[in-house]
Amino acid sequence: MKTRLIVFSFFISSTIFSQDWQSLFDGKSLKGWKLVAGKAEYKVEDGAIVGTTVMNSPNSFLVSDKKFTGDFILELEAMLSDTNTNSGIQFKSNFDSAWNGGNGRVFGYQYELDPSLRKWSGGIYDEGRRDWLYPVSLNAKAQTYFTPNVYHKIKIECTGNTVKTWLDGVATAYLIDTIKKNEGLLALQVHSINRAELKGIKLYWKNIRIKAGNVSPTTFPKGIYVANLLPNSLNGYEVQDGWKLLFDGRSSEGWKGAYKRTFPEKGWEIKDGVIKVLASAGGESTNGGDIVTKEQFSAFDLSFEFKLTPGANSGVKYFVTLTENNPGSAIGLEYQLLDDTLHPDAKMGLNGNRTLASLYDLIKANKQSRFIKQPGSWNTGRIIVYPNNHVEHYLNGVKVLEYERRSQAYRDLVAISKYKVWQNFGEATQGHILLQDHGNEVSFRSIKIKRLN
Repeated sequence: MKTRLIVFSFFISSTIFSQDWQSLFDGKSLKGWKLVAGKAEYKVEDGAIVGTTVMNSPNSFLVSDKKFTGDFILELEAMLSDTNTNSGIQFKSNFDSAWNGGNGRVFGYQYELDPSLRKWSGGIYDEGRRDWLYPVSLNAKAQTYFTPNVYHKIKIECTGNTVKTWLDGVATAYLIDTIKKNEGLLALQVHSINRAELKGIKLYWKNIRIKAGNVSPTTFPKGIYVANLLPNSLNGYEVQDGWKLLFDGRSSEGWKGAYKRTFPEKGWEIKDGVIKVLASAGGESTNGGDIVTKEQFSAFDLSFEFKLTPGANSGVKYFVTLTENNPGSAIGLEYQLLDDTLHPDAKMGLNGNRTLASLYDLIKANKQSRFIKQPGSWNTGRIIVYPNNHVEHYLNGVKVLEYERRSQAYRDLVAISKYKVWQNFGEATQGHILLQDHGNEVSFRSIKIKRLN
């Protein structure tokens, strides 16, 4: 991650010294804590742990002697002193002593503290392991500016394989993970720095407490996206919030071939929780053909996982009406699925508007390479169509484009695209969701949708 510094503090309640809550910091000394991995300075000032950045050091962590692998609620306050830095709070983390020339490294869950304008504080990052698990762009209503030199209240709740976070009392991130075993470390991070002007910046933590065991999950308000990493599953919260699976992980129920009455007899495979379009000659809908949902949708939130093979091309289309009866793939707005490195389509179209996660042939996805998982790995796509026709595309939790369907700006783009030959392209009131057969092997799973009113 970027250079990150942080100052934490914690809110005190009348129960902080009760039997249910344990104080992890006595306010006077670093008793119960130790420095690992880096060389940043940590000391106690005015009832707070203070971390100070140093040059030529890897990420530094002040680790609690106590480990917590089960259910718990961790609370503290945090304050950052500089908008050019960020940091995080490690929890259910691990330590590998062999890294960094024997100095070791900490890896695992991190509660993000981010004073930048992207406003990802409260998100869940997997330090040294899987990168971002829950960027707060997934929950736009919770994106709060982490004001420097002001203490912010932090809450982390772990129950089973579920992690929930809060920032200043606002429900922020909701993760259901597949990893069940962690060493259980808690740590306060001072990030490495590579610019002299960042040397000597201080970070503060105080009033750190934890309640372990006998934790009842806190109810989240409705409407928060869940990053559910368990394939083809919904938890009770998602079901109550209106989500449904479009693929049950076992059968073709709810799907049929485009322009067909039944599911294709060839060209598609359902196995091991995955629905896969098989490779043929790389042609468009020349083998099994596209498949579409039997249901139609208007305003919706659609989430799906996909895995490309090297050089693959496919797409997820929406507002597919099946009225054009055209040869090849059925017509609709397309979230492009493409290996941008190897497939020539990435260099076609206009200004990159045929690359991964783009609105195909219309709008380029504005994405960073670090948020692209290469062929052979699972990516998560998300398409939101609001009732007012505002549309957003996401890739691995990050919003990469947005537009107004039916607007004049949208129609101007259509007029210079391949879609100009179809009247009112992409403006239908409702349509099917489509998975494209473009002749390359592409896998899908965890396809879920929520209708928006």
